[in-house]
Order: sequence, then structure tokens, then C-alpha cells
Amino acid sequence: MNLSNNKILITGGASGIGLGLTQRFIEENNTVIICGRRESVLNDVKAQFPSVITKICDLTVEAERIALYEWVKENHSDLNVLINNAGIQKWVSVSDAGFYESMKSEINTNIEAPLHLTSLFIELKSLTTVMNVTSGLAFSPFAKIPVYSATKAFFRSFTLSLRHLLKEKNIEVIEIIPPALNTDLGGVGLHDAHPSVADFIVAIFEQLKEGRNELTFGTSETRLNASVPELKAHFEALHSN
Repeated sequence: MNLSNNKILITGGASGIGLGLTQRFIEENNTVIICGRRESVLNDVKAQFPSVITKICDLTVEAERIALYEWVKENHSDLNVLINNAGIQKWVSVSDAGFYESMKSEINTNIEAPLHLTSLFIELKSLTTVMNVTSGLAFSPFAKIPVYSATKAFFRSFTLSLRHLLKEKNIEVIEIIPPALNTDLGGVGLHDAHPSVADFIVAIFEQLKEGRNELTFGTSETRLNASVPELKAHFEALHSN
């Protein structure tokens, strides 16, 4: 992937990893479009990075995903990179009263939305790259966030297949595999002790320069290369208390 002179759509590009990607891609001389539900948050990013293009869109709504694609096709037909970054994380138990509704919202946001967007945007003749943000939890889940972990395992599996399926279209598929980072994913303060997004972004851009298509950092690198017994031992250690 060329790191400059792209036009990029980043879902969830106004916070967390998405905001880190937005900033770095702008610094690398790219045109960046971000979408999200909250106009005020998008405006905050616009104030910080005046060149960013914003679009209000609720990705959980099928009709709005289609409208986003039609808007891009009409107004930004030279878009060549789609980054499926938006996701939610809920700390729930299967015995919770609201588990089913929580499950539906996570599956909708973390699986249905990026799969639908991918199927739409690969029809753009200009598209050259799809980047999917999965997780180190795709390899070894954390039981306190069971649905999130499962959606990321699903999304990694899909990404591996997608890389093969899009070869004939000459569309590169890159997987971004973060570990737990210091973001508000799942709730404010839950991840304060983890590495910064800034350090993660530096690391994955170095890997992009090397031509890697699986971008890792810290414990996600370890999990990517772990054996099945090692992953089992990690799971057991994580849940030993």
C-alpha cells in the first residue's frame, strides 16, 4: 500500500484507533473521510484537522450504510482505501438480563456493518485497499467480553478469506490487529493501564512501510505467532482468578 496520495474512508475515525489513523494518514499527505453518528464529535475532529471530510452516518442502520456508499460514489468516486475500524465492546455475561440485546448490537456493529460496507465499496473501480481492524482477542478470547471477542475472531476469519477472494480484483487486504490500548473502548478508564494509541500507530506504519499485511503490536504480535497450546495456556492464565 502506498502511504501517501490516497483518499481514505475511516469508519469510527473520530476516536481511539480511528482518530490515530486519521491523524497519521493526514500527516502522510492523504485525503481522509471519517463517518460517525455524533455531529459534535465529528466537528471536534474537523476543528483539529481542517482537511478532514466528515459524514454523519449510523453504521448500525442498513439504509444509512447504503446512503454512505452512494454519497461516496457521487462525491468521492476516487476513493481507493476503505478502513473498517468502527466497533463496540460490551462487558456482559450470558446470564445478564440484557445479554441478547447487547449481543445483537455488537454483532450488528462489529460484523454486519463492515461486511456490508466491504461488499458495497469493492464495486468502486478506484478501490485498491481494504483494511480491517480486528483484535488480539481474535486468537484468545477474554470471557468478560465474550461477544466482542467472538466478533473479532469472526472478522479475522473473514479477512483471511477476503484477501484470497479479492486477488482477482487486485484489491489488497490488510489486517490491523491491536492489543488492548489506552482508549475508551468498552468504557472510560477500563484500559488506562495499556499502551498508547500513538505508540501503536507508529508501530503499524513501520510495518506498512515493510509491506506487511498483518499489522501487530505488543501482545497481538505474540498471539498471532502463538501455538495452540500457548494460546490455551494464555486463556487459562487470563481467567485463573
